[in-house]
Amino acid sequence: CAALLARYEQDVVVLESHDRPGGAAHSFDIKGYNFDSGPSLFSGLQSRGPQANPLAQVLDALGESLPCATYDSWMVYIPEGEFLSRIGPTEFFKDLEKYAGPNAVQEWKKLMDAVLPLSTAAMALPPLSIRGDLGVLSTAAARYAPSLIKSFAQMGPRGALGATKLLRPFSEVLDGLELKDPFIRNWIDLLAFLLAGVKSNGILSAEMIYMFAEWYKPGCCLEYPLHGSAAIVDALIRGLEKFGGRISLRSHVESIVVENGRAIGVKLRNGQFIRAKKAVVSNASMWDTLNLLPKEVIPKSYSDRIKATPQCESFMHLHLGFDAEGIRDDLGIHHIVVNDWERGVDADQNVVLISVPSVLSPNLAPPGKHVLHAYMPGTEPFELWEGLDRTSAEYRKLKAERSEVMWKAVERALGEGFSREKCEVKLVGSPLTHQRFLRRNRGTYGPALQAGKETFPGHSTPIPQLYCCGDSTFPGIGVPAVAASGAIVANSLVSVSQHSQLLDAIGI
Repeated sequence: CAALLARYEQDVVVLESHDRPGGAAHSFDIKGYNFDSGPSLFSGLQSRGPQANPLAQVLDALGESLPCATYDSWMVYIPEGEFLSRIGPTEFFKDLEKYAGPNAVQEWKKLMDAVLPLSTAAMALPPLSIRGDLGVLSTAAARYAPSLIKSFAQMGPRGALGATKLLRPFSEVLDGLELKDPFIRNWIDLLAFLLAGVKSNGILSAEMIYMFAEWYKPGCCLEYPLHGSAAIVDALIRGLEKFGGRISLRSHVESIVVENGRAIGVKLRNGQFIRAKKAVVSNASMWDTLNLLPKEVIPKSYSDRIKATPQCESFMHLHLGFDAEGIRDDLGIHHIVVNDWERGVDADQNVVLISVPSVLSPNLAPPGKHVLHAYMPGTEPFELWEGLDRTSAEYRKLKAERSEVMWKAVERALGEGFSREKCEVKLVGSPLTHQRFLRRNRGTYGPALQAGKETFPGHSTPIPQLYCCGDSTFPGIGVPAVAASGAIVANSLVSVSQHSQLLDAIGI
């Protein structure tokens, strides 16, 4: 948001509470190991044009590139066995034939035949064209109406009818196609969960269809930034500063200052007041933003709605640095362990994601070493940890107990050449770690909103000049969605003509 506002020639400053930028996507160094704190599964970062990843569109607008290593598979460890899951239009059929049988193959083919035509409609409106006022009729509706109409015409009546489900839960698409194979339903739940922290009954069809189009088209690939997820943050900061914007680290916002009903700036923990002439934009979660506001200025309906919004659970993290000797040479970057389909992919202690980015980007670890991040995404109950003293023996004991499932998953993925004793760095992160370092209410992953029942909030608030972006706002959770939210707020704070000029400049 800030980088685009700087590109729009606005005077902008980012106030970051932490000593390093990036929030839930920041990186940190220990003993020469560079660890990702959060996301590591990316695609479309180098794509360009109207159908690109929203983050790629933002980087394009800033004139910044992001060198990436590419790959096309990840290892999957499921109750049925373990296999290398490959993206692309044909490879996955071979895995299905072996592990799930011919019925699953038929259902997957039926799904792809239905979904890929819908992707034209899902991608017909570039995220960067959206703004939060009536100017959207010019920057989005009028500008892209011809391509939308053309995509509907190409689909025919049945396809156009299917496109009406883009803003409904993806499970409705599956039910409409009468897909019942347990492996297929479980696999799609897993993909939805990786993408947005909810199963297929909670994710927007448009989001899943965009992902399928990216992952199962000819020549597709996954990407990992050569210098880790921090490279994404660094590219955004380069763009911000190139256009005259500023970032101030260790600048802890204590409160949002409201005068005469309007947000006029922020007060920092050190007592400094920073005035905002045009707007204050909060990238904190909806619950944390609420706590920054003076209670007397918050409309009760706004406060009640936020307090009633359910939260995703928190995270457990395991960060390891270890010697690569004895580890197999064909170790891939990503490994996914599902212990029990029956419990559901959103059950606690059930799904472990493992990323070994030094496989593709050796500079993230000392020579001959590997850096690893394992985590349980949005499934760890905060209640187990609430009120614990982080220096207590009780806390250390609970960390050891709750991290064991991650250790076992790592041992399974890395094989006999790995041992816990070989690790030079061992860090276990709990929901309290998540809450403390990312300044997130109850260490949450974000709002647990079910597509079709609730929608992610917009970006304006009942308090004039206060806007919100990030994973508490539309379009939702995940790096591409959050990038889109920041772009929407930036676009909303400038004129329609400035916004249109930007779209012309990047050719979308």
